[in-house]
Amino acid sequence: MILLMKIDRRTVMKKTLATGLAAGALPISEVLAQTRKRKFTIDLTPGAVGISADPREIMALAQTHGFESIQPNSGFLSALDAAERKEVAAELTEKNLTWGAAGLTVDFRETDEKFQEGMAELPKHAAALRDAGVTRAGTWLKPFHGSLHYLANFRQHVTRLREIMKIYNDHGIRFGLEYVGTKTLWTSKLHPFIHTMVETKELIAEVDQPNLGFVLDSWHWYTAGESPDHIRTLTNADIVVCDINDAPKEIPVDEQRDNQRELPAATGVIDIKGFLNALVDVGFDGPVRAEPFNKPLNQLDNDPAAEATVTAIRKAITVAGL
Repeated sequence: MILLMKIDRRTVMKKTLATGLAAGALPISEVLAQTRKRKFTIDLTPGAVGISADPREIMALAQTHGFESIQPNSGFLSALDAAERKEVAAELTEKNLTWGAAGLTVDFRETDEKFQEGMAELPKHAAALRDAGVTRAGTWLKPFHGSLHYLANFRQHVTRLREIMKIYNDHGIRFGLEYVGTKTLWTSKLHPFIHTMVETKELIAEVDQPNLGFVLDSWHWYTAGESPDHIRTLTNADIVVCDINDAPKEIPVDEQRDNQRELPAATGVIDIKGFLNALVDVGFDGPVRAEPFNKPLNQLDNDPAAEATVTAIRKAITVAGL
C-alpha cells in the first residue's frame, strides 16, 4: 500500500546528526554528507538509448562505461535453465553490476484475448527473473483509451493488474507503474486516463497488492506539473525504478512531445536537482535510467551511446549536488 505521510527531512537530519555526534564517531561535515548520499544505481536500459546487443555484451558494455546496474531481459533468461540463470547472475556480480528492472511481457491494455495469452506465459518469465536474482519490474500506463471511459478503464486495469501482481509477488518481484503526464498524449484520444501521481496512487490502492508501486519518470513528473514535494509523499518501498530525462527548450510544457526528449541535464528545463534530491530524501535505492527517445543518440554506435548516456546521468547527479 502507498504511504501518503510526508517525510520530515529536517527531523531525519537532526536525528542522524545527533546520533553521529553522540557516538563521537564522525565530524559534523561527514554526518551531513552521509544524509545526502545516494543509494540508487546508475542503470543501463539499452533499448531506451538505442543500444542493440546480446545480453552478455550489454553486461560488458555496462562494466566498461561505469554503469552500476542493467535492465534484465526476461526473454533471454527464460530461454535458459535454472543453472544457466544462476551463472548469468554470478557473471553480473563479477562485473560489479546488479539488476535493474525488467519490462512486462503481458499486454493488459487491449483485448482480453491478448491479456490471457500473456498471462499464460507470465509464470515462466517471472520464474526466470527470480532464478537470476531479479527483484524489480515495471511498465507504463496508457493515458487514454479509444472507447472505454475512465471508470470502465480503471476497473479493467484493477482486475488485470491484480492478477499480474499476484504472479510477480509469488516470485518475489516488486512491480512499478509509470503514469504518462504528457498533455499532447493524454488529450489525443476520446477518453483521457491516468496521467498524474495522485491518480496512480488511487489505482495502486485499489489493486491492493503489496508489491505494486511506481515507475517515476522526471519527464512525466515535469509534464504533470508536479514538484519535489509530490515525490516526498512516497517512500522507498513505493518506488520501484526511476527514469530521468530533460526537455527541449522554448516549448511550453503543455506542448511538449513525448518522443522528443533530451538526455538528463542537457537543457535544464526539467528540475533534475529537485527530482534527484527528493529521491535521496525518501531513501530510494533502485535503478535510475535514461529514456530520452532521442534521435541523435539512437544513431550512435553502442559504445558512444553508452558513454553519452552514463556521462549525462553522472552530470545530472553532479547538478543535484549528490
